[in-house]
Formats: sequence, structure tokens, C-alpha cells
Amino acid sequence: MTRLIVDGNEACASVAYRTTELCAIFPITPSSAMAELADEWASERLPNIWGSVPEVVEMQSEGGAAGALHGALQAGALGTTFTASQGLLLMIPNMYKIAGELTSTVLHVAARSIAAHALSIFGDHQDVMAVRPTGFALLASGSVQEAHDLALIAQMATLEARVPFVHFFDGFRTSHELARIEGLSDDDLRALLDTDLVRAHRARALNPDTPFIRGTAQNPDVYFQSREAANPFFARTPLIVERAMRCFAERTGRAYRLFEYYGAADAERVVVLMGSSAATARETVEWLSARGERVGALQVRLFRPFSVRHFLAALPATTRRLAVLDRTKESGALAEPLCLDVVAALAEGNRVMPVIGGRYGLSSKEFTPAMVKAVLDELKSPHPRNHFVVGIDDDVGHASLPYDPEFRTEPDDTFRAVFYGLGADGTVGANKNSCKILGEDADLFVQGYFVYDSKKSGSRTVSHLRFGREPIRSAYLIDRAQFVGCHQFSFVHSIDVLGIAAEGATFLLNSPYGPEETWDRLPRTVQEEIIRKKLSVWVIDATAVARAAGIPGRTNTVLQTCFFGISGVLPREQALEKIKAAIRKTYDRKGEAVVRANWAAVDATLERLRQVRVPARATSGADLLPVVPARAPEFVQRVTAPMLAGRGDSLPVSAFPVDGTYPSATSRWEKRNISDIVAEWDSTSCIQCGNCAMICPHAAIRTALFDDARLAGAPPGFPSAPIDERGFPTTRYTLQVYVEDCTGCALCVEVCPAETTAGRPDGLAAGMRKAINLTDREPILGRARENIAFFESLPVTERAQVDFSTVRGTQFLEPTFEFSGACAGCGETPYLSLLSRLFGDRMLVANATGCSSIYGGNLPTTPWATNSEGRGPAWSNSLFEDNAEFGLGMRLAADSQLAMARRLTTALRDRLGAELADALISAPQREERDIRTQRRRVADVRAMLEPLAEAGNEDARQLLSVLGNLVRRSVWIVGGDGWAYDIG
Repeated sequence: MTRLIVDGNEACASVAYRTTELCAIFPITPSSAMAELADEWASERLPNIWGSVPEVVEMQSEGGAAGALHGALQAGALGTTFTASQGLLLMIPNMYKIAGELTSTVLHVAARSIAAHALSIFGDHQDVMAVRPTGFALLASGSVQEAHDLALIAQMATLEARVPFVHFFDGFRTSHELARIEGLSDDDLRALLDTDLVRAHRARALNPDTPFIRGTAQNPDVYFQSREAANPFFARTPLIVERAMRCFAERTGRAYRLFEYYGAADAERVVVLMGSSAATARETVEWLSARGERVGALQVRLFRPFSVRHFLAALPATTRRLAVLDRTKESGALAEPLCLDVVAALAEGNRVMPVIGGRYGLSSKEFTPAMVKAVLDELKSPHPRNHFVVGIDDDVGHASLPYDPEFRTEPDDTFRAVFYGLGADGTVGANKNSCKILGEDADLFVQGYFVYDSKKSGSRTVSHLRFGREPIRSAYLIDRAQFVGCHQFSFVHSIDVLGIAAEGATFLLNSPYGPEETWDRLPRTVQEEIIRKKLSVWVIDATAVARAAGIPGRTNTVLQTCFFGISGVLPREQALEKIKAAIRKTYDRKGEAVVRANWAAVDATLERLRQVRVPARATSGADLLPVVPARAPEFVQRVTAPMLAGRGDSLPVSAFPVDGTYPSATSRWEKRNISDIVAEWDSTSCIQCGNCAMICPHAAIRTALFDDARLAGAPPGFPSAPIDERGFPTTRYTLQVYVEDCTGCALCVEVCPAETTAGRPDGLAAGMRKAINLTDREPILGRARENIAFFESLPVTERAQVDFSTVRGTQFLEPTFEFSGACAGCGETPYLSLLSRLFGDRMLVANATGCSSIYGGNLPTTPWATNSEGRGPAWSNSLFEDNAEFGLGMRLAADSQLAMARRLTTALRDRLGAELADALISAPQREERDIRTQRRRVADVRAMLEPLAEAGNEDARQLLSVLGNLVRRSVWIVGGDGWAYDIG
């Protein structure tokens, strides 16, 4: 056996790739890595276990991938695909065909939430539960090791059973968890796969040498019977899977069962569940059983076909009450799927007992031992609650079980570390390397789990690392860490980074200040927590170390070295040696200079690492910054702010919109401060071209015109210049950088055409300085906030007076797409920002799922905004594949309602006045002034219609409902990668 440090996706894909001949793919989060790895291995010409290189073909959609897979299977190939969520649902039509034709294949699914009221890329079982009726067997893995092993067991079983399989594991919790596993060799795979069954699969293929017809159309006289004819194949599938598991155990020593019981042999209360939560339940019941509680957990692996006999055999005879936990929701159902099957199985086996069912863990919501205990405790009550939820505060349906968040079962000898970083800053990559370094120790088990925001780059990441001498089953986040690393200094002012620190823990902070100054700059609440928990505090200016070593911005190497230097998880010299070896492996392809630069950073790190002397009491006069300003809207204060602070888990059900409708313009309240360097305007050399504002990916650069009399109320030194335009003698021009929203991408510097030889170089040619340059954020932050407040008090430029045909002219218009979650330097968002300036006050946006829907519509805050009149783009997202059709539907609806508005206006012509009614119907609306005039007409008509409607005039009521459509709508299709197309 080979020891591997891999995540669940790689563990699964390694087996799937080597036991297939064709992979039809369409990557979708969180399963994308499986498809990408298969594509990478095929491009490197890595063979499968039969010596051929699998064909990997990327299709246009998941539906296309399923169609290609279906065709390949019918032609006799061993085929597979990888998918999740709506991607799996788009395969359903083909899945019915594949199962109905008794075709051997395995689909590997990183199980994920379904997009319903909102998109979620995170994990639960909603997608796999949606394919239960297709005829595919459903086999669930609960860990990285199981994802590796059951991928093979599924392939073994499908070849013998002829029933196709969905092999699934929890998206992110398993798919992205890094763990040490025992790998299966090619020899293992060859030994366990029966080549006679492979040849039998090929023999059933379409073949013109022995032609036949498959997939006919049938009439009522025979369809029913044909559907029933395949029953014996499904009936014997559980026995085939059991036999495959037994053969696997004989070869590898790792035994699996269809239903695996853990806990007391004489348990009276048992919880039934599947997936990664089974490990948490096992840890909990073993802890409780050791203290005399008669409890147990039953892990379901083969969910379909459900074997009553195997289920009842696994359940202790002493069981008196059952709780069944489903990681899915079926609105309107009597209970969730697993619970219904368990109830039916008990009835069929004449085992009568109380059964309660509940939901947990949707969209990767945490599921902890405390929640398992709450469910088991509920079974003690005289009348245990059915249809419960656990892990959230349901103050609407009042179905939630209370639990004690202080209850813990983790062994004391497991080392726990948590690291806060910024997406794309290298923190996650460094921690993955740390897991691999530690996992090389034969006696050390490792677990790495990484919490991402779906915006990814530029958003907070939290890495959870566990190391120990015993296998780690804790499939939940760390809440008491012995080591906390904060890789971004600004985090200590905005989030509670020390809330998860255990007493006596070590705190490592990346700080641009020395030890004494760092302490003085910490918020008072942070100082108090350090003192109360007796934390040891270490600081390093990792940014400066990285810059001096020639790897600016790559602080991950420095901070990883600090972790090993002060945590004591490995001897220091041994750790440094292993870090350098990992650097060689990671950066070798980038050249020797990069490797040596990283080595230099390692060598310099421990010399620059300093411990902070912690005084007896807090000394800071500052406190944590408010998450959002006090002037933010009520919804932002009540709902958005807790989400921004990382407290979204604590929000009750009643806090949320019931249909997924959220307010626009919330990103303006989130000041991320993610870059230490920001743009700064030099008014003296600016030629007022507007290029910098145009190119800014986050609309963090704005321009404005104002009368010079307003300077009297400006903050001291507010930058402005006379407008570079004849005929405006008292008009001034200003350019404002929103420094807390700037990402430091330097695109504005790149496009600025104005250069002088004064000032510092700022990374340009020696001695050159532009009209906009990068500078350190902190020294200018206070002044910038005052300037922004004044800038926002300036009057908005009248749209009808702006020249829309020039770059400079468009930048005087208000953007209604601002401060998005896009990556620094994004090439897509400047176009959307421009689009929003031109058409935003009358836009409907049909957005495909993809990058643009994540930086454009991902909570907590969204960048589609409103202008000073309260108008702005109305945005919605459907799926990846259908946004053209989605947008067409919007256009057709707008056209239909426009026709209705014109018809009703004609019907009310005498009441409204012939001149006004005719103007409303025939207004050209080709230029901005036409649209502004039409808006005034619509406002006048609205005022006339409201009394009529109140008096009962039905035409007036109907016209009021569609009146806004008389102002020309602009419907835009926005692709997943940011392209936009106007469909009228």
C-alpha cells in the first residue's frame, strides 16, 4: 500500500481514471477537480490499468456529457463522468435510459446543494436524492479513504450487477478535505476488477457485425411488463455490493459493510445517517458509550437499492428508538428520503419502534458532536419531536432542537490549528503543503479542511488543520485551536479571529509593525481576549520579508515557516528541511531563481519573528471597527452585517427572505480593505481622460464635475482641478479613489497616459510617475474617508448633458455595478460597470451561472446597485446553460407588457388627455433626453391613474401594474464569464 496525502476529489478520481476508457466531462464546483485531474492525466498520457490512455472529452453542458457518456457506453466503452448539483439533474433524462438499458457505469458526485431560492456551491444530499427514481444504485462514502475505496467497489459491483451506480460523497467536507489515506495500486485494481465482466460489457455493445435494436418506442400493451422485467437485477445488487466489499477487504484489509454500526452493543437509542456526518456521529456515540450511555450510530453506505435484510441485521436487537438524519429537504414530503426508507424497512421487518426524522447540514452547514448528542437526547424524552431541524435557529416553524455548543468529544492529544487568510494569498496552498509535510510521518494522521467564500479571490479563507497519532474522524470545524494564524493584519479590526483560540494557545500575526507597536494597534477587545486566554503572541512583517527575498506578495512561505518554528509540531531543523523540499517540488517548474528566492525567505523568517510582551491589562483605546456604518439600511444592519462578521450561522430563520429576494446596492457597505497599496490621484498632472475610472474592475475610481463655489465646504486639501473644457469657467473636475474598495491591481496605473519625471518610481520606468499611482493605504486612509464623504455630497451630473460617445463622458455617469467580489485586475467587470452607467437605470439582467454570477450575485453583499434616483439593474440568475432562453423570456415579457400598457393607454385616452396618451405611446426614446421626458410623462400619468384605480376603474388598475414598461426596457444577457449581449 502507498501512503498518500490527497483530498477526496483526487482520491476518487485516481481510481475512476485508472478503471475507465472514456471520461465525458463538464466541470462543476465542487466536483471540478475530478474532471480537471482526469484531463491533466490524459494530457500527460498516463495510462489506465489496461495500458491505454482514457479519452477525456469536455462537452458543452452536463446534459451533453451525459449524452456522450450514454453513447460511449452503448458502443461498449467503460465510461464515467464527474458532476454535482444541477449538473447531475441535467443528466437525469440520460440516467433513466442508462439504467433502463442495464448499462454498467459509475458517476462520481461531490454531492451539493440544489439552486432553489439561491445558488449554493456547498455540500448536502439534495442532488443525489433527486436521482433516486432513475434506477441508479446510490453508494455513499463518508471520508477521503472511503471515496478512494468505494470508487473501486462501485466499479466492481456495476460490472457484475449491470446496474449503474452513483458513487457520492459530501461536497467540500469530503471532496476538499485533505487527509492521509492508503492508496490502491494498479495491481490492486487489476486484481479486483474481473476482466471477464469487462469483456461481457463490451459484448453487449452495439455492433454492426451482430446488429440489434435497443431503445425502441413501446405502446401500453408491453411497456409496463418491460419495466418490471429488470427487477431481478436490482434485487441482487445489494448482495453483489456486499461480495465486492468482502473481496476488497481480503485484498486490502479495509472492511466495509452496506450498513455499518458503531457504538454500544446494547444500544437503545440509535441515529441513522450517511456521508461525512457518520464520522462525527461515530466519534460522539463512542464518547458517550464509554461513559455508560446506551447509544449508537448506523452509517448507510448503499442507499439504493435499499436492503431491508442488511439494515435490520446491522441494527442492534436492543434498539428501542431511532432518529434518522437527512442532509436534504423535500418540501411538502411527509419525511425526507432516508427516514421514509427506514420507516418502510422497519415495517417490512416487523420491527415496531418510535422513529423520528430530521434535517441537518444543508449547504455545508456545520454538524458537530453537540448536535448529534442533541438528537440522541431528544430520543430520551417521552414524546420525541419529529420533523426537527438541528444546527439552526428555526423561529418560524419552531422545529429546531437546542444543543450545547460547549459539548466536545475531540481527543486532547490532537493538535488543532486555524489560519485566516485572503483568497489567492497562498495561505491555503501553504497549509496543504504543511499537511503533506506532517503526513509523511508514518505515525502521524493529518486532516486539512479549508473554508472558502464562493467569491474565492479576495475573500476570507479559513484553514482548519488537525494532526494526531490516532485516525481523525472529526468531520467538523475546529472551535478550540491551540494555534491561530492571522495572515492579514486588517482582520483583527473587523472579525473575531481569537474566538476559536483555546486557553494558552499561540497566536501568530502578520503585522507591518514591531512587537510593541503591534500591541498598541490591536483593538481593546482583542487585547482583552489575549490576556484572558493567556495567549502567547508572535508577530512578523511577512510582507517585508517576502519583498526582501524577491517574492513580493508571497507571504505564504514566510508564515508557514513561522508556524513550524513556534508550534513545535516538528523539530525546527527537520521542519525547515521539509519546507525547503516542498518549495522545490512546488516551484521547480518556475525556475531555480524562484526556488532560491523562497529558500531565502525561509532563512530570513525566524530572524524576523518576534514575540510580543503581553501586559497585565488592555491598553488600547480603539475597538473593533463597526461591520457596516450606522447609516446603512435596516436590512443591512440586521442581516448583512452578521454575515459579513462571520456570524451568519447564528441568524434565525425569520431573518431571511422567503423567496430569495435581496436588496440591491449592498456591496457599498462592505469595506474590505484587502490591499495594503491603493491608487492615489495626482491632480496636477492629470489630463482628465477618464481611462483609470473606465478600467477599474471594482468601480473604485469615480469622476465628478462641480462648481468651484462648493470647494468652500471641502475637507482641507481635497484634490480637484479646473475642467479641461472650454465654456465652463467655474467648473472643477475631481477624481476620487475609494481606497477601502481598491484591490491594488494597478490597472489604473497601466492605462494612465500622463507621465512625469517627478516623484518615486512606483514600479514604472526609473524616475517616472503618472497621474495615478500606487501608495500605502494606511497613511492616507483617514483623509480619504473625509474626501469620499464630501465627494458623495456633490450633485450628480445630469445624464442628458453627458457625451455618451467618449470614455470621459461615460465616467461622469453613476455606476450601478460597483465594488464587486471579482478578482483584483478582473478583465470582465469594467465592461459591466460601463454597461451599468449607460443603461443601468432601465436594465433587466439575465445572468448565467459562472464567475459573473458569483462576483455579481453572491451573498453577503452584491454589487448591482441603484443610482441617486433609486433606479438600477434588476438582476436574476437561472442556470449555466439557459441564460439566452432566460433573457429571451424577459424580453418577451417586457414586450407583452409594453403592448398591454399601450392598449390600456389607448382605452383611457380620453381620461388621460389625447396629447399625453399619444405621446406616451409613440415616444421615440432613442436618446437620453427622450427617455428622461418619457419618465416625466409616466410620472404624470401615474398621478392621474391612482385616484381612478382607487375609485374602482379596472383599466386604471391594470395600467398601473405595467405602466413602467412604457419607459424603454433594456434586456441584457450576461454570460458566466462576463460577456454581455443586448437583446433589445
